[in-house]
Parts: sequence; structure tokens; C-alpha cells
Amino acid sequence: MYLHNLLIIITFVLGYFLITIEHKIKANKTSVALMMAIICWVLQFTNHFHTYEYNLVHFQEHLSSISQIIFFLLGALTIVEVISMHKGFHLILNYINIRNKKKLLWFIGLISFGLSAILDNLTTTIIMVTLLRRMLPEGKDRLLLGGAVVVAANAGGAWTPIGDVTTTMLWIGGQISTVNIMQVLIVPSIVCMVAALFCISFYLKGEFAPQLSSEEEKIEPFGSTIFWMGVCCLIFVPFFKILTGLPPFMGMLFGLALLWLFTDIVHSEYDNRQHLLVPHIMTKIDVSGVLFFLGILLCIDALSTAGLLKSLSIWMDQTIGSPYIIAMAIGIASAVVDNVPLVAAAIGMYDIAQYPVDSTFWDLVAYCAGTGGSILVIGSAAGIAFMGLEKVDFFWYFKRVGSSALVGYFAGIIVYFLG
Repeated sequence: MYLHNLLIIITFVLGYFLITIEHKIKANKTSVALMMAIICWVLQFTNHFHTYEYNLVHFQEHLSSISQIIFFLLGALTIVEVISMHKGFHLILNYINIRNKKKLLWFIGLISFGLSAILDNLTTTIIMVTLLRRMLPEGKDRLLLGGAVVVAANAGGAWTPIGDVTTTMLWIGGQISTVNIMQVLIVPSIVCMVAALFCISFYLKGEFAPQLSSEEEKIEPFGSTIFWMGVCCLIFVPFFKILTGLPPFMGMLFGLALLWLFTDIVHSEYDNRQHLLVPHIMTKIDVSGVLFFLGILLCIDALSTAGLLKSLSIWMDQTIGSPYIIAMAIGIASAVVDNVPLVAAAIGMYDIAQYPVDSTFWDLVAYCAGTGGSILVIGSAAGIAFMGLEKVDFFWYFKRVGSSALVGYFAGIIVYFLG
């Protein structure tokens, strides 16, 4: 037993190390995550301390939970890509005409916060940074605004069940409920964003000359309709769960089905619109990102089935004691380590019997994991996307943006406990 558990730990640590240095070794993190997960489960199944039936039952239970997250992500990514292919997001660009840098900071921040709450922080960051690249010439000002997008998107994603994958995991897992998480985290998330953007604003002075073209961006046929339909479908998902009791991924797939049917009706007759049909659009989705989540979650579940996470939770309770400090430590750690495995580990370590639904612990985990990743540029999917688009220097980000994000992180926590 001990040998197998040791090998599982070594596999996880080595695999995660390779994931963190993905750009140096030129090995895609998804391939490492999938390999890591399979090796961990092979070791668990060959551990004769547990019976084959025990391992199989737990594997199937974990796979059922993971599948819900995977289908949810696939549906959400497809809906967002449908909007993007129709150039629906250019509706936002065509209304931005702000010259003052500080005003643009707050405008971009508020838009990112709102979009992330109904889309997700990764998609929101890609959209907003892309818009900034079209609006502003290269320079520190654009990087600062892009960093503000990361902070605002992560804060906006933390307080809704569909805004951040970690909050979605807690929602689907039954640790948090829709109405409660929105009520208790909306104000701390806003404070987190406001405090961070206030600090960033000191680096911005003066005005800029907009780099927009004289003509508005051309939107594809029915682009405006698709934009509002897609947004409504995403917003409808939590209500679908409340009204029907079905898992959230069913509501997401229902929204996708509506968009799919609509695009088939309005585009199928035109040969020059085949790129706007869902089967073509699905080829543009980042499937590797979804498979990365699959690999990480499978690996975490292997650690849980082996009893390693439970042992870790006992050690943390005995050593740290306070669940609030544990939750805040998860947030700080998410600046270095991806928040998905951290939250998955927390779910595996602490069950509902120990911390009931909507307990302070789960609320803090959702907030801290969602916003703590802004402290370092590698701490969140949004930050990594920003780094890839703008080639941001690690230390520059921490000095100008990460330190501001840290102020916002603790400001939100203080407001949460005061609330």
C-alpha cells in the first residue's frame, strides 16, 4: 500500500512540475496531465490493499462527476465560439470611444467584470485583450489595461456559478448553491476589483489617441441576434437548474441546442455562410484545454480514492486548524499552482458532512481560488492567456499588477468577514 501511494505522489508531483515548465520543455500540459492521470489510476488499481470492485466503484463515481464538468465546459465554449465567429463581441468595440486612460481603465474593468460573470474569465480575457490590441498601440499602458482585465475577469468569475471553472466545480459538486454564492460574494468580488484597479490607476496618466478604424467592425449576418441569444442562454443555466433540478450541463447543452437550431435555420441555405454553422465552429474550440481539466481532475480523484487527500486534510486540520486560513492559503497557492487541482483537492479533502453546503469555508474557497490567481501572471488561465497574447514579463506583471491584485484579494476577504 505504502509503495503504491508513494509512487502516486511522485507521479503527481513530477507531472505537475512538468506542467509548470511547459514552455521550457515544449511539451503540452494536456499530454502530461492525461499521462499523469492514467498512471495514477493504474497504480491505484494495482494496489491490492483495495479490491478491484472498490476501485471500480469509486472510479465510476468520480468519472460521473467529472463528465458533468466536461460537458458543461464543452457547451459553454461552443456557445462563446458561436458568438465570436458571428463577430457579436464587436458590438462592444464599436461603442468604446474613451480617450482618458484612467476612465478607460474603469470602463474596461467593469465590462470585464460583468462579462466574466456570465461567460468565464478565460474567454472574457481573450476577448477584452484582443479588443485592447485593436484600440491601443503597443506600450506599458496597454499592458496595464490588459493586467486590469485579468484582475477584473477573475474577480467577476468568482461570484457566479458559471464565471470561473473552480466555482462551477463547487456548484456542480453541491458545495455551494446558486443564490447564496452570488449574494455573499458579489460585494467582496467588487471590492477586490475596485481596490486593485484603484492601485493600478496610479500608473496611468493622460490620454491616448484611439487606433480605431473609421468604419465600424462588420458583424456577420444575425451577429447581434446571436450575441444576445448566447448571453441569454448562458444566464439561463442557473435558472434551468433551479427550475428542473437537472445538472447544470443539461441547461448549457439546451442553450447550445437552441443556438445550433437557429444558426441552421438562418445560414444553411447560403454557401458563403458555412463557416457560421456549429459543426464548423466546433473545430475552433480549445479541446486541449478541456482535456487538461479531465486529466487533472482524474488525477486528483485517484489521490482521493487512495486516501491521500483525507490524510492531508487531517494533517492540515491538526497543523493549521482554522478552515478560514486553509481557504486563504488555497487562494495564495493558486497564484503559483493552477486553481483547478487546488479546488479539486479541497473537495476531495473535505466532505459535505464536515463543511455543509454554503458554509463559510466553501464560500471562501470559491472567492480565494478565483481571485488569488491574479497575483501572479501564471496563476490563472486568464493570466496565462494574457501572457501569451502580450508576451508579458513575469516580474513586471507582479510589480505593476500582481501587487495591486494582492491588495484587492485581502480587501475582498476583509469585506466578506465584515458582511
